[in-house]
Amino acid sequence: MAKLRDVNVTVQFAGGTLRVLGVQRGLDLPGLWDEREGCLRVPAFEYAPLLRQIRRLGLTCVDEVRAYEELNLSLHEARAARPFQTESVAAWLESQARGVIVLPTGSGKSYVALLAMLEKQRSTLVVAPTLDLVRQWHQTLSSQFRVPIGLLGGGEHDVKPITVTTYDSAYLHMERYGNRFGLVVFDECHHLPGESYAEAARMCIAPFRLGLTATLERADGREVELESLLGRVVYSQNIVDLAGAYLAPYDTERLVVELDELERASYEAARATYINFVRQQSINLGSPRGFTEFIQRASRSEAGQKALRAYREQRALAFAPAAKLRSLGELLFKHRRDRTIVFTEDNRTAYRISREFLVPIITHQTKLKERSEILTGFEAGRYHALVTSKVLNEGVDVPSANVAVVVSGSGSVMEHVQRLGRILRQQGEKRARLYELVSAKTSETNTSERRREHAAYQRRHSTEGP
Repeated sequence: MAKLRDVNVTVQFAGGTLRVLGVQRGLDLPGLWDEREGCLRVPAFEYAPLLRQIRRLGLTCVDEVRAYEELNLSLHEARAARPFQTESVAAWLESQARGVIVLPTGSGKSYVALLAMLEKQRSTLVVAPTLDLVRQWHQTLSSQFRVPIGLLGGGEHDVKPITVTTYDSAYLHMERYGNRFGLVVFDECHHLPGESYAEAARMCIAPFRLGLTATLERADGREVELESLLGRVVYSQNIVDLAGAYLAPYDTERLVVELDELERASYEAARATYINFVRQQSINLGSPRGFTEFIQRASRSEAGQKALRAYREQRALAFAPAAKLRSLGELLFKHRRDRTIVFTEDNRTAYRISREFLVPIITHQTKLKERSEILTGFEAGRYHALVTSKVLNEGVDVPSANVAVVVSGSGSVMEHVQRLGRILRQQGEKRARLYELVSAKTSETNTSERRREHAAYQRRHSTEGP
């Protein structure tokens, strides 16, 4: 150990990694030996553990990595935190300011992040999945802290001690800016375990890490990777825990509709063509790669292409039969004085509903200015309903929305809970209601059962329509 104390170690930030100079191969430090440069290379996100290990070994260390600042933040409009917000931040701090907090949509996750920033007072990067959310975060941080807030992404490249960026831009630029922030906040952090997005977390040195989400689970099960990237889940509350007290009380109702005679015949014929091909090819649709395998094999033969067309046809028939559109019309009339969001699985159905019921539509193709005008008009009451495919599933703040109609969707529990969450933000005495339209005796029946596997849809909140 005496000899180690004489070793001078220099740690530098280099392209999203740490370069450790002045050490010999084989020393008990994390990382891999870089033969080209004759130094140790360590992933940037292991910055804090690396420094702790260097200290434990008694080495003298010159830290040339840290480029983040200590701040002096205070809230311009401080308010009493809700008990679960205070508890969640305390749990995060007890876990060395690393970890994931799971709270329902509308419960104030962004305020939790503000409280965390006040506790740590370090340069902070907030990462969000969409430009809409980036703008919301920018507005919130600017109004609360009254300091210039940086923007990275969407044509902006302005990095400041507090900066907001998208997941895509974080991945592109973290190798350059990964040492500029001591705290990183990943909003909707269930997106993070994707192949490229995870690299954004690995290329950042931030010793303090906070993940926020309402729906932790992913279809591919990769949410387990969040523990290594951000830390463990330190606090969790669900919709059932907070509904009534901190979220709007709500009801859900599933309405089962019948295909007409012609639709039923077309559905059964298309379904048979699709399923027969799947069986002939011995494809297990229940496996993680089952549907991908179907797409790949369908592209190789005329029979396969016919099966793919049949799959799309039976899917379209289940998504929007005549009875569903009649039920939707009745619901829109019934709730004509409410604020209703209509959700679909695909753009085709969404555009059809927009045309037939003369309601504005928002898809991923909607220009930002038009989208902003629609949402503003919806909040102001100029529009009492709007239709969307998936882009409003998460992240968009529409407090006045109190009715959701799910015309079609995937089997994802996460998606279904996100859609419910869009109408649960408290506003006055509102009571929220979600309707789910399901085509009887189609693949939608099983899809509906899968996506309702969440405490938010337990029987005391739900009713079954005819």
